[in-house]
Amino acid sequence: MLVLVAPGQGAQTPGFLTPWLDLPGAADRIAAWSDAIELDLAHYGTKADADEIRDTAVAQPLLVAAGLLSAAALFDGAAQSASGEAGGGQRVGVSAGAVAGHSVGEITAAVFAGVLEDTAALRFVRTRGLAMAEAAAVTETGMSAVLGGDPEQVVAHLEKLGLTPANVNGAGQIVAAGTAEQLAALAEDKPEKARVIALRVAGAFHTHHMAPAVATLQEAVAGLTVADPVVPYVSNRDGQTVSGGDDVIARLVGQVANPVRWDLCMETFKERGVTALIEVCPGGTLTGLAKRALPGVKTLALKTPDDLDAARTLLTEHSA
Repeated sequence: MLVLVAPGQGAQTPGFLTPWLDLPGAADRIAAWSDAIELDLAHYGTKADADEIRDTAVAQPLLVAAGLLSAAALFDGAAQSASGEAGGGQRVGVSAGAVAGHSVGEITAAVFAGVLEDTAALRFVRTRGLAMAEAAAVTETGMSAVLGGDPEQVVAHLEKLGLTPANVNGAGQIVAAGTAEQLAALAEDKPEKARVIALRVAGAFHTHHMAPAVATLQEAVAGLTVADPVVPYVSNRDGQTVSGGDDVIARLVGQVANPVRWDLCMETFKERGVTALIEVCPGGTLTGLAKRALPGVKTLALKTPDDLDAARTLLTEHSA
């Protein structure tokens, strides 16, 4: 059984979209999405520097667009025209046994599952990014990865410092989120046997600092056209498989202010009998976690179009 996953914020790097725009129809698709959300995705994915794409309002739609573009190339053989029609779930569903995304990647996964069509998902994530950027601007906040150590002791240490374990990623990785002062204290006072690495994100996502964004998103989803998943959708909230489209959307809204439980998502993959995992562009983070937490599972990250042939072979060998 193959699982298709989409990465979250922090996976972006300068110029990562450049090779994908050479695929047939890709530039037109990105241009149409850019017009729909009033953001030049091609510029940010090819020419912008690291600081520009660190901006939450930019990074989130850019990541979703890249994930959708690379999945279209994987399943259709080439990027399709930006028609705005649904159908991502039908294409993915013939091959994938489940889909999931990390944080903002959950929106990408919602398109894979057929819950949202692509342009609506891009408009929604644009609103999400702007709302979370506004919430993050209230106080100087950020996130740091804590690698190693006993998970229970790490969580207790973070809570002692006033930090939130915002991403419990499994494979010995927990991401702490909080104010700049709290993160500085963590850098000076690390949990036993753990390393701390500051992340390229511009806010304390998945914490109470994001509460104002929840209200904005509750209003934004009122006009969405939503369908039930046509392929199992695994939620960040608790690792459970969600069968109703409205439930998926409600979870997307609430998740911005609640911890990501990617560890539980991987437990669900294991329970469902996962044998292979493909991470869409810009892949690498989630396949890295899977290599440590899901031994024996074949993994592949879509970094450039050169990875597509190997990914299609994996699809054929491990299709649902």
